Amino acid sequence: MNSDSRFHGSCFCGAVKLTATGMPVIMGYCHCESCRHWTGGPITEYTLWSPAQVEVTEGAEHVGTYGKTQRSHRTWCMKCGGHLMTELPGAGLVDIFAPVLPELRFAPSLHTHYGESKIRVTDGLPKFKDLPADFGGSGEMLNE
Repeated sequence: MNSDSRFHGSCFCGAVKLTATGMPVIMGYCHCESCRHWTGGPITEYTLWSPAQVEVTEGAEHVGTYGKTQRSHRTWCMKCGGHLMTELPGAGLVDIFAPVLPELRFAPSLHTHYGESKIRVTDGLPKFKDLPADFGGSGEMLNE
């Protein structure tokens, strides 16, 4: 962790810059079909923040937003296509993709939507079929 708990990140080309202050509410891995389709990878590394902790500091005019559902509004840089974050209005959180914040030491504590997983991970972390109950899911756990 950097000394002032301010983590700086940017899109792929650097036109959009953002800062996250403090520490994320939670960090984990998502295996849902929606995230897989959006990122093109089998697992997404997420860091969830309060919206008050996140600020686009440069290039806001280059930020595109797409809301496939009301549950998530995905953002990216319209210049390079680099993914930035996903606004989660129902949860009152913002998901900044972990690779966007290279200064942040990614320390996941769980796997979500593991019931949709295309690959199995053996890391000892809790594996939720969908989401933990306190995040609106069933809370059902799955084995590694």
